[in-house]
Amino acid sequence: MRNVFEPVREQVLRFCARDPVERVYLEDVARRGHGHFAAVGDNGELGGLCHLGTNLVPSGEGCAAFAELAIRTGARLVIGEERAVSELWQAAAKRMPRVREDRPGQPVFAIAATPPSGDSGLRPAVVDDLDLLVPACAASHVEELGVDPLRRDPDGFRWRTRVQIDEGRSWLWEHEGVIRFKAEASAWTPSAVQLSQVWVDPEARRRGYATRALADLIRLLLEEVPTVCLFVRRENLAAIGLYEKVGMQRVLTYRSVLL
Repeated sequence: MRNVFEPVREQVLRFCARDPVERVYLEDVARRGHGHFAAVGDNGELGGLCHLGTNLVPSGEGCAAFAELAIRTGARLVIGEERAVSELWQAAAKRMPRVREDRPGQPVFAIAATPPSGDSGLRPAVVDDLDLLVPACAASHVEELGVDPLRRDPDGFRWRTRVQIDEGRSWLWEHEGVIRFKAEASAWTPSAVQLSQVWVDPEARRRGYATRALADLIRLLLEEVPTVCLFVRRENLAAIGLYEKVGMQRVLTYRSVLL
């Protein structure tokens, strides 16, 4: 078994720079100083890295070495590049909680070329949008993860939604109290922004709003970073069609194991 150690911030950032889209979440956490990491490597350079917390996020080579640490985290989700997740999960699965759902083959999409304007009403969310956004974000969470955060931790979820707004990581297109489009940034580095919780109110779907607003959001973000990316369940064909329509391309594959 390879030696596992706690890396310093500079080591994590060098590792992430080798694949800034795949490792966008790891880099974001490291830059914000919020994460606990374990690593394997030689001569000061990391070969494999894992974020240890509610989310286990492995990357690189030798991820089986993180199994013992992963077992002790109480994680609810193992997510990341498919090969790294599979290596960690194979080593740890027998001692981990029961799997609610396993999602291999999740496509990761990215775009670096500015799409045409969607001429939408997209704008950054503000605090006055909080009461509208909290139930919408919760509905998106239920659709994506099958868990209602307003039942599990309503105060904490409202606080996290407010933080996204305060940090400039939340956008929406609202018309007469109906959300035509919303999205958040789940990770933001100098190299990439990873979007999540892309959602349209059910009564506003299939009218082209998401295509227009996502194009405008990508245009906005590409003024600040070289690449915009996201990942999606492989069976969500409507979302995949949306991402391809605005010019995003599949660049790698994730796997998510929900616990």
